[in-house]
Amino acid sequence: MTAINPVTDLSMDGDIAVITLNSPPVNALSANVREGLFEGFKAATADPAVKAIVLICEGRTFIAGADITEFGGASRGPSLFDVQGMMENAPKPVIAAIHGTALGGGLEVALVAHYRIAVPSARLGLPEVNLGLLPGAGGTQRLPRVAGPEKALEMMTSGRHAPASEALAMGLVDELAEEGKLREAAVAFARRCVTENRPLVKVRDNNTKVEAARGKPEIFEAFRKANARKFRGFLAPEYNIRCIEAAVNLPFDEGLAVERKLFGELVTGSQSAAQRYSFFAERQAQKVPDVPDDTPLIPVKSVGIIGAGTMGGGIAMNFANVGIAVTLIEVQKEALERGLKVIRSNYERTASRGGITAAQVEERMALITGSLDMNALATVDLVIEAVFERMDVKKEIFTKLDAICKPGAILATNTSGLNIDEIASVTKRPEAVIGLHFFSPANVMKLLEIVRADHTSKSVIATSMKLAKQIGKIAALVGVCPGFVGNRILGQRQREAQKLVMEGAMPWDVDRVLYDFGFPMGPFAMSDLAGLDIGWVKERSQGESIRDVLCEMDRRGQKTGAGYYDYDENRNAKPSPVTEKIINDFIVKTGSNPRTVSDEEILERCIYPMINEGVKILEEGKAIRSSDVDVVWQNGYGWPVYRGGPMWYGDQIGAAKVLEKMKEFQAKMGDDFKPAPLLEKLVAEGKKFSDL
Repeated sequence: MTAINPVTDLSMDGDIAVITLNSPPVNALSANVREGLFEGFKAATADPAVKAIVLICEGRTFIAGADITEFGGASRGPSLFDVQGMMENAPKPVIAAIHGTALGGGLEVALVAHYRIAVPSARLGLPEVNLGLLPGAGGTQRLPRVAGPEKALEMMTSGRHAPASEALAMGLVDELAEEGKLREAAVAFARRCVTENRPLVKVRDNNTKVEAARGKPEIFEAFRKANARKFRGFLAPEYNIRCIEAAVNLPFDEGLAVERKLFGELVTGSQSAAQRYSFFAERQAQKVPDVPDDTPLIPVKSVGIIGAGTMGGGIAMNFANVGIAVTLIEVQKEALERGLKVIRSNYERTASRGGITAAQVEERMALITGSLDMNALATVDLVIEAVFERMDVKKEIFTKLDAICKPGAILATNTSGLNIDEIASVTKRPEAVIGLHFFSPANVMKLLEIVRADHTSKSVIATSMKLAKQIGKIAALVGVCPGFVGNRILGQRQREAQKLVMEGAMPWDVDRVLYDFGFPMGPFAMSDLAGLDIGWVKERSQGESIRDVLCEMDRRGQKTGAGYYDYDENRNAKPSPVTEKIINDFIVKTGSNPRTVSDEEILERCIYPMINEGVKILEEGKAIRSSDVDVVWQNGYGWPVYRGGPMWYGDQIGAAKVLEKMKEFQAKMGDDFKPAPLLEKLVAEGKKFSDL
């Protein structure tokens, strides 16, 4: 065996050269890896004793993509194009041997090999779209030639990883190897290539599948139309589509030029910068400075959930999905049966769409046991309380849990904003109490806001962070304050939205501006979707707010066919003259002078106070870093990922402009806009929100 460089070895198996990469953790295409590949293939190609070359990787994966930490930096060593040219133009068969994942640049490397072999557990894909990019090393031109334009469109705009069996069926790999015996199988495959004198297949020269789509623009038109809602606001999916169009309609080298031009536009643009920032922010959120990696974890093999409503049922599904037994507690038999029925119907709906099998439905349901007796929680490792937001009810429950649950059990509340220190105070083990704030629907939404109380132990925190990852959630650790991070910031936007309506903007004006900014929907459409009567009590209602009047008229949102908006039978919204009259009547009653409110003011009034509140949260130490605030808002509240999050977006605007506008609004409209002292300090010191 010959060491090419610190991450690459070249060895011989008879007349087959084996180039082995070993660059933990994922063999990313760093300068060292590119150099090792280039020099390894150069040496193997020059050696007359070598008849074929196998590329294989050590560790848990094949090349899992580019080293995105190098983006924007000065390039050094051979480029990826240099490596690809050395491989593709080798005068001997080159075989890529794939295990783990071949993603992004890793798959682009594999696509210039003459043949590909993979183990059944391998997955292949071009997920650059998730970083606001497109494959920039020929992937947009080669994948359509292998898999066909339709499959390339689906894979590249979703970033989906295709399992090896599917890759084999589409021709992306040529053969499957037995699990654990990839090297032997790859060498044997290479030897057959030599003895059978197989041709050196270059994907770039295979035009059969792209020519079949030539002259059929309807393929692309239909795909754009079918995915318009999903792609709204994003540049990268459209740029990927254009590259595949180029693969169909242009010679390979011209298509490659289109790819490189569009890649350059994306990689230097703000959207990809935001999406790459978000990628790292999610990983950074896992790190808690004062909770070391070696903190002892509490084994969680069983979970109790109190409350079988929409939230409790959704939480239960998260744990059953990963094989953790759940005991679901309700007070009334009817409520328990209804909750279990909803869980089953959710699973059956997923099965009907092919997401899971019928057998998996039964396996998961078998893990969920209903009970009307809280004593059934005596042996569980974790309890999550998910009842309605009343402090007296929660304190009563935690008093009982303290008496029932075994020593060492974690006692968690799903509260969205109540004081967890107060909840913990009724127990004799406040160190075991933590907030696990799931977002509705809990079986779908990615965010888990983990709320650390004053006495929460480091083991409970570390266990909760790990458990979040196990159940597929993106976790952010926050501190106790009203509304925590997410809802506290949301309150700023909601307040200004309501005030804007009383000043002359209509609900649909506010919603339109925020929708155009990139949110899935605006605050008033969201209220209609959730139901205007959440927290509204008919007997106490005296028409004191627009919402009160709407509810009194039985305009309670989508479920009644009317709320702020009017809805047709398909729940399509349109502005409501009824709501407009109610608003105008309120404006007259309050003596306000309505005015024309610009879209610019709507956006600034809704967004800048959110940024300012984020600064206050950081100032108070209720979030660890500014990127954690962004993780919460992206994954729990629909902040558009291509705008990075409130704090990242604030840096794009500039802290000085945010401060200037907050002072301007404060002078006109009062101390709702009072700048955070830390915001003033940031501007005075010329710092950014990302420095916090």
